[in-house]
Amino acid sequence: MAKLYFYYASMNAGKSTTLLQANFNYHERGMATMLWTADLDDRGGDKAIESRIGLHAEAHRFDGETSLWDRIGAAHRVEPLACVLVDEAQFLTEAQVWQLAKIADQAGIPVLCYGLRTDFQGELFPGAKVLLGIADSLIELKAVCHCGRKSSMNLRVDESGAAVSQGAQTEIGGNDRYVALCRKHFTEALGW
Repeated sequence: MAKLYFYYASMNAGKSTTLLQANFNYHERGMATMLWTADLDDRGGDKAIESRIGLHAEAHRFDGETSLWDRIGAAHRVEPLACVLVDEAQFLTEAQVWQLAKIADQAGIPVLCYGLRTDFQGELFPGAKVLLGIADSLIELKAVCHCGRKSSMNLRVDESGAAVSQGAQTEIGGNDRYVALCRKHFTEALGW
């Protein structure tokens, strides 16, 4: 039976690298996959999914209006899919997460989602909230804080490196805008 998986972590834990390795493993065995990522992150240009260590792949892009059930189903009818892999899963809508569950349950295709659990204020992202609630398997990938403890938080910083505590939930950026920290150093940086 196919399952819905959620691999989650803070920034810099290797989520995209892990996704690309899984995709490689399927392709190495001659199996077809379908890769997805959020359309709001265009930093990679034509390399829709790109890891910090240089691995990359093209992927389909989703926004809040994309019917993943329809698009994945159409692709599966053309060429049977062995797996669907979704990067930046925190940006999925609630409806899209349920569509991915339906892909696993009714189409029999494993769905591997990778994303952040919480934003820069420690709040759950919409897609992560539903995935944490309904995924068959939850896998936490580990990143390391500067103190050596597990990083579980994403601190947003401004151009000078100062902590930011207010703003829109979504602001695209990498190491220039976010620092992965343990909860202790995250709360200290925000003065909580």
